[in-house]
Amino acid sequence: MFENKIRDFNKLKKLLDENQEIFNYIQKNNDDSLLIELKNEVESTLTLSEKIRYLNLLNDEADHLNSFIEIHAGAGGTESQDWAQMLQRMYFRWAESQENCKVILLQEMRGEEAGIKSCTLKIIMDYSYGWLKAESGIHRLVRISPFDSNKRRHTSFASVWAYPEIDDKIEIEIKESDLRIDTYRASGAGGQHVNKTDSAVRITHVPTNIVVQCQSDRSQHKNKSNAMKMIKSRIYEKELQKRKEDENTKNKDKKDIGWGHQIRSYVLHPYKLIKDLRSGYETSNVNDVLDGKIDKFLENSLTL
Repeated sequence: MFENKIRDFNKLKKLLDENQEIFNYIQKNNDDSLLIELKNEVESTLTLSEKIRYLNLLNDEADHLNSFIEIHAGAGGTESQDWAQMLQRMYFRWAESQENCKVILLQEMRGEEAGIKSCTLKIIMDYSYGWLKAESGIHRLVRISPFDSNKRRHTSFASVWAYPEIDDKIEIEIKESDLRIDTYRASGAGGQHVNKTDSAVRITHVPTNIVVQCQSDRSQHKNKSNAMKMIKSRIYEKELQKRKEDENTKNKDKKDIGWGHQIRSYVLHPYKLIKDLRSGYETSNVNDVLDGKIDKFLENSLTL
């Protein structure tokens, strides 16, 4: 990753030098015709500078890794399940808007009427975990329910959990006796073969009660392999959280933003406002945010 930082520095320095050359030429020749070009170049340089600044904030141990995103609907049946699917779509759209990013749906449990009860996404991109780690927590939605014939306002909750995909350099030891491995028939789309065979895999790590599921492939072997990676990643993330909690205990001024706390409120009625309850950043462009434009929230979370 140091090579990328050096590359970004050299690219930024080159742009600054080019801007300086254009500015010097304008001053020397009193030529205002290049002012628009200089303005555009300066704006491009500032955009790159901001991007590099945020990347430099992604300096925790696991920030550079790929990430898993788990979404679980809260209590409330169809309402919360629909909200969980809206969040799933939001993260899909965000991933699709990023350069060199790939998103895979590893597991999904559909709701009886609409939405999803849970899902697991794998987002493959440099610094994916660093960008998304602050999304862990409770996301709250307030809206007029599309499932309520009386058009009443409903509040729904869904939980999001981001954790890193560990790479081969990180060794996590797991005793085989600590694992319970179950197979079952995959639900939802996937074709007749997926639905007729026990290809889906659920692994429980008994000491920690961590449970992961994978049904993205028709091969039970591949699903088991992916589920083992997820288990190791969850245990690794648990250790990272333990270290962070130890640090926070030493510094009482730090806010607890860990798993299990409400982090963001999405209000669609009686007004439109999405507000992050930690950074204080808010926007009324709710449609853009739900369409995946969450970068400002992610950027502000890096400065907490």
